[in-house]
Amino acid sequence: MSSNTDDGPTPGYLVWRLSTKWRVAVDRAVAPLGLTHAQYSLVASLYGMWRTGERPSQRRLADHTGLEPLYVSKLARSLEAAGLLERARDPRDPRAVQLALTAQGRATAERAIEVVQGLLDQLLQPLGGLGSARTRRFTSELTALLDTPLDPSNVHADPDKEQS
Repeated sequence: MSSNTDDGPTPGYLVWRLSTKWRVAVDRAVAPLGLTHAQYSLVASLYGMWRTGERPSQRRLADHTGLEPLYVSKLARSLEAAGLLERARDPRDPRAVQLALTAQGRATAERAIEVVQGLLDQLLQPLGGLGSARTRRFTSELTALLDTPLDPSNVHADPDKEQS
């Protein structure tokens, strides 16, 4: 992966660096609560869904978080073993597994969300903080990039051209 072009770092390199910085920071911040960043993603998502009355399937949670379904299954098992999550067969589809936080899981999620929100506010200070217009524009631009589907068959490696 190339970190520089003639004009400086590429957007791909900067996105990768920012995502790595964020993952490491969240891992460190939630470790005292017994969570990893990936587990936090599940717990926080489940907490938000629970607040709206949803009890998602593992597949729905995978789609929501952007994580692979098999990885969500593995994380759900570890969170269940830790007493933070309950897995149950979906009464509408016996092949599907529904997930829900336990009372301990909800309490852990609340603490973790508070910690990560503080971290997010620190990260976004250069843009004016969490509620700034600049942060809202940045969020909108990130959302547009995430919502753009990629066609891997349309991307060809050119050995004479560095890509990131």
